[in-house]
Amino acid sequence: MRILVVEDDPMLLDGLSAGLGLAGFTVDAVATCEDGFAALQAHSYGAVVLDLMLPDGSGLDVLAFLRRRKDATPVVLLTARDQVEDRIAGLDAGADDYVGKPFDLDELAARVRAAARRGAGQASGELTWRGVVLDPARQTVSLEGEPVSLTRREFGVLRTLMERPGATVSKAMLEETLYGWQEEVESNAVEVHIHNLRSKLGSGFIRTVRGLGYRLAEERA
Repeated sequence: MRILVVEDDPMLLDGLSAGLGLAGFTVDAVATCEDGFAALQAHSYGAVVLDLMLPDGSGLDVLAFLRRRKDATPVVLLTARDQVEDRIAGLDAGADDYVGKPFDLDELAARVRAAARRGAGQASGELTWRGVVLDPARQTVSLEGEPVSLTRREFGVLRTLMERPGATVSKAMLEETLYGWQEEVESNAVEVHIHNLRSKLGSGFIRTVRGLGYRLAEERA
């Protein structure tokens, strides 16, 4: 899942990028409201982690920008201000959750996953399809109960497809989900990941929809 983190403390921003990256997220990191606006206009995100106190305004301005556009992207507020009125203001403005500093990084990652899951209408954290079980929290995949070893990118492709069962996902959307703006994307990267997933999960598990993208196969080939 590709997420946006808006935080003005350079050390904390670096730590969030590294830690949430290890938790399986593709992280775009910015430090100002202005850069947050630009990122949200240019890309779609699975969730946003948003500090309230920013050098050029309030994180609530970024949140309001999203909600005015009828954009339901899950937002987790991150701030040192822990007074009840701050929490109420953020939640009433459309935030999905609230984490006060200092915080536990694993808890923050879990809250981001939970907010994204609720936004997608998913009751369970695990994703299942035809004998394959994907656990976003543990970053594990099994096939008929046996563990399957995937690279981070392969896991990301599979998760994106399993979050949209029955839907065709374009190559462009997979690239957008897997790669941050500072990462180069080779022209055949998605095809390579799909090939590797088929070799590990079965040649008929993922089908190519010519000219449109990829989807999970409903029946075994």
